[in-house]
Amino acid sequence: MIKFIASIAAALLLAAVVSIPYNAMAADSNTVSTVVTDKAPPTASAPSIVVNNSDVCKSAASAAIQTQILGFASGITVTDENCERLKLARSMYGMGMKVAGVALLCQDARVFDAMWMAGTPCPYKGKIGDAAQASWLANPGDAPSESLFVKKKVTSE
Repeated sequence: MIKFIASIAAALLLAAVVSIPYNAMAADSNTVSTVVTDKAPPTASAPSIVVNNSDVCKSAASAAIQTQILGFASGITVTDENCERLKLARSMYGMGMKVAGVALLCQDARVFDAMWMAGTPCPYKGKIGDAAQASWLANPGDAPSESLFVKKKVTSE
């Protein structure tokens, strides 16, 4: 019986010795590789263009675009010429220079045509009224380029 127990113990010991190196040397087929990124890529930020004063005839626009390699951001301001013209005319009128204020407004073809249709032509080099009307008809090239009435009237006569 001792031989039997000794043979079982020897078999168990042999199985343990044979199986330990086999498990340790076996290749693991469940390989998982991961890439660890510690931070996000930089982002293009559109510049902030602030126009806080309501008395400024400008508006702002900005934009940005970002790819994995390159980013671009830009901003611009756009001038409103009609707003500037109104402010200048208001200033001239406020200083008592009414004819100069009207002359500034008359640089806009819409105002020029409206004044012409109303029978009060825009000032022409210091002349007002009928003298200004005669001067505009004599020099239609001096009228705003988009004006309809002076150029039509000169070509139809």
